[in-house]
Amino acid sequence: MATITQNTGVNVIKAVQPKRRRGNFTKWLSIVFLVVMAILTLMPFVWVVATSLRTPAQSFSVPPKWIPTDMDFSNYARVFEEIPFWQQIGNSFIITLSVVAGQLITASLAGYAFARLRFRGRNLLFGLVLATMMIPGQATIIPVFILISRGLHLNDTLAALIVPGLATAFGTFLLRQYFMGIPDEFEEAALVEGANQWQIFRKIYLPLASPGLAILAVLTFNAKWNDYFSPLIFMNTKERFPITLGIVDLQGYLGTGSISVVLAGIVLSTIPVIIIYIFGQRYLIEGLMAGGLKG
Repeated sequence: MATITQNTGVNVIKAVQPKRRRGNFTKWLSIVFLVVMAILTLMPFVWVVATSLRTPAQSFSVPPKWIPTDMDFSNYARVFEEIPFWQQIGNSFIITLSVVAGQLITASLAGYAFARLRFRGRNLLFGLVLATMMIPGQATIIPVFILISRGLHLNDTLAALIVPGLATAFGTFLLRQYFMGIPDEFEEAALVEGANQWQIFRKIYLPLASPGLAILAVLTFNAKWNDYFSPLIFMNTKERFPITLGIVDLQGYLGTGSISVVLAGIVLSTIPVIIIYIFGQRYLIEGLMAGGLKG
């Protein structure tokens, strides 16, 4: 009897070992794949940083040099000399933070209404909101430009870039899914205590949807900060440019400017986005793991 038990244990161990080896091989294969993809993703940014520290004559060396031998930090000083950098970076902050705040307010209110309130035509209206996500911005830029310039007379102002971005179909959809995932018992208990819908939204549902709000804030900040198309249409005055247009201005007439100075401006303009992502990545990951897109 002992011999049979011993043989059975040996067979089990022999059966487990190949599975364990396959599991380890798959794990290391995944690690290698992720490392390779990370290197490929970082290579362009590393080249940008390295080239921003070279002289213009060394910018297009073949093969490209990833580590500059003679670092030239004067390229960064020239960024501040050639464009009103601090003013343009301030314009970008004003535009981006205003749009982020506006979208958090409008999307949370609309998402709560579509998720928790019962009214006639709710599903049809929500379907129309989602349908706007299928329309590219290039298709609506002309009517938006007419409304902004002729209707509201906001052309060439920061408000021209803020007002069209205050509403968001994606943010409404995202927060609606979060509100729908919150149990109905919270609302029922609050109603028993005599709370109205505004109090339920502000004190119960809005705090519970904070992961979704964090996701929307990070994604909106990144998209609006890097927006180039809309400022190109609406803005004319250099002092009112966001930093995306300011970097293009560094190219000079017919692109005769120094590529090293342009790349130095790009590096400086990406610093706020990197900082925001570093502080917001935990909330972004937690929000995605919380199942914000279910429902």
